[in-house]
Amino acid sequence: MPVPAMSQTNGQLIEVFSSIQGEGLLIGLRQIFVRFALCNLACRYCDTPVDVVDSCRVETAPGSGSFLGVPNPISLDVLASTVSDWTGRLPGGHHSISITGGEPLMQDRVLQDWLPVLRNLLPIHLETNGTLPDAFAPLVPHVDWVSMDIKLESQTGEPTPWRVHEEFLALASERGCCVKLVVGTETTVEEVRQAAELVHRKAPSAPLILQPITMAGQVGAAATHLFRLQEQAACIHSLVKVIPQTHAFLGLL
Repeated sequence: MPVPAMSQTNGQLIEVFSSIQGEGLLIGLRQIFVRFALCNLACRYCDTPVDVVDSCRVETAPGSGSFLGVPNPISLDVLASTVSDWTGRLPGGHHSISITGGEPLMQDRVLQDWLPVLRNLLPIHLETNGTLPDAFAPLVPHVDWVSMDIKLESQTGEPTPWRVHEEFLALASERGCCVKLVVGTETTVEEVRQAAELVHRKAPSAPLILQPITMAGQVGAAATHLFRLQEQAACIHSLVKVIPQTHAFLGLL
């Protein structure tokens, strides 16, 4: 597939690799993951590197597990050429491109230039903490699916930004959308009910996914607690699922 003319806007990336989506609406599908540096939050459970690095890890071949370093910032022509090469090597093998982080919307100007080009190669799946609606607004037409977090205070250690989550979800509901709650033993019924009410009001067709926190490669919440949270959320919003981070159990990136 020919690669369209490129933008000169460069982005700060952490890694580019091919793997199986382990969370959310597209779980189980193979994607090309493009991990952006930088994040506007500091969730205490996060184990993903977000600092800008000198070079981005790029898989030498899709699924090889072998990486080479490409100097940051990365140009769109380098990224698009990689995606085009991988889709050529594995026709039909990748469902979409997962734009992830960090928080990719921290580099919204880059995404404004990149997404229209990348979307000509594969559909776009955005993974986001759902706190930057102004950055997301101009990107909505260039995104096919959104996996949005609601950041619960019990897990992040910071007050849940309900107002900006509501504003963001109103935009995300225009696309294929799911909402994820990372939950643990500290998560309260009141938090989950408030999240369910928000999703039911702003995106009634979106699944609400309760994702038990992963600790040392294991689910960090008891089944009885997960049942209680699911029961309370389902009283309000019928599309409630409980899905752990499956890639952690598969030993995948």
